[in-house]
Amino acid sequence: MRGYSAFSILRNGLTGGKYWRRAWRAPDIKPTYDVVIVGGGGHGLATAFYLAENHGIRNVAVLEKGYIGGGNVGRNTTVIRSNYRLDGNTQFYEFSMKLWEDMSRALNFNVMFSQRGMLITAHSADQLDSFGRRANIMRLNGIDAEILDRDEVRRLVPYLDFSETARFPIHGAIFQGRAGTARHDAVAWGYARAADAFGVDIIQGCEVTGFVRDGERIIGVETTRGRIGAGKVGLAVAGHTSVLGRMLGLELPIESHVLQALVTEPIKPLVHQIVAHGIDHFYVSQSDKGGLVLGGGLDGYNSYAQRGNLGMVREVAEAAVALMPRISRLRILRHWGGVMDMTPDGSPIVCPTPIEGLYLNGGWCYGGFKATPASGWCFAHTLATGAPHPLVAAYNLDRFRTGYTLDEAGVGPFAWLQ
Repeated sequence: MRGYSAFSILRNGLTGGKYWRRAWRAPDIKPTYDVVIVGGGGHGLATAFYLAENHGIRNVAVLEKGYIGGGNVGRNTTVIRSNYRLDGNTQFYEFSMKLWEDMSRALNFNVMFSQRGMLITAHSADQLDSFGRRANIMRLNGIDAEILDRDEVRRLVPYLDFSETARFPIHGAIFQGRAGTARHDAVAWGYARAADAFGVDIIQGCEVTGFVRDGERIIGVETTRGRIGAGKVGLAVAGHTSVLGRMLGLELPIESHVLQALVTEPIKPLVHQIVAHGIDHFYVSQSDKGGLVLGGGLDGYNSYAQRGNLGMVREVAEAAVALMPRISRLRILRHWGGVMDMTPDGSPIVCPTPIEGLYLNGGWCYGGFKATPASGWCFAHTLATGAPHPLVAAYNLDRFRTGYTLDEAGVGPFAWLQ
């Protein structure tokens, strides 16, 4: 992989860019690969990269039905955090955070990781007490966490509603200073470029339409560009996991829901952290262009559409104005949706499946973007060795049969509530 440098930028700036090479190839499809990864989003590309870098497996194809960066990896709010409280989730997301902190160097590609910190407001004494428990769990796992009282929150984010008539009075907050955001398309491009440099074939415009079996074993895939043989097949297809599962007769505990985000017109720097509402499902950060990026909860129906609806726009706007009244006159420029794999406990599935030769990476719910590097690292290990990486041992399918679930949100076995 040719490294980017100040010299290469200067050289191409003076020569009209004629020395830039393609970031990744558009290769011909081979008849067979050691591993075929279905899904060219962040998780699929990261898996291919770590298969090559960590395990020396380079005869790999990543199949993407659209274009790189056109799925969920480019349709999110880019929040990265590790403020989880359940054993299994806590260690996994902290490992992911550490990979984020080194990602730009590891990929030789600036993913614009900005560790601006994340604050979640507490709106009652009981909620602040529960945040204290979460903070202690985080600290015991070596993760940074602070509990802020009302005055400390006011000094840090004075633009919130601290008035006597506030709809949701603020009692304090939990703060993780290492949390932040990254440029989502840069993450996709960085992993694609780095995987390609190892010889991984990235095949765009190649939709999987079926699977090839030899008895009970998967030995390849049928695609819109022909049959491709595979020693192993890994599924990393975000909101369409259940669709491919049905092609195999595999019933999965996954629902597909739309999660949308909004961005406002640009304003001067105001929100220097990520701020999340402790009562409503709402969070906000400010982009490099000045727009406020607003996120909320799921739309209340199953869908495979990459778009939202105005009902959820209204709910997000209501929560935003309740927490930050001064933004009430901002105009929303656009909104978009991603298709989410939602499991009954709100935690992902990363494991071999009951079908020999088939491996699953899905059900990421709200955690997909922040999990990208650790997901790829652990899924690559699972594909290479045939056994789950210790960090994803809890993310198995069998937990839904035994009842040993990871209900991070604590709302019970309801995918649409997670």
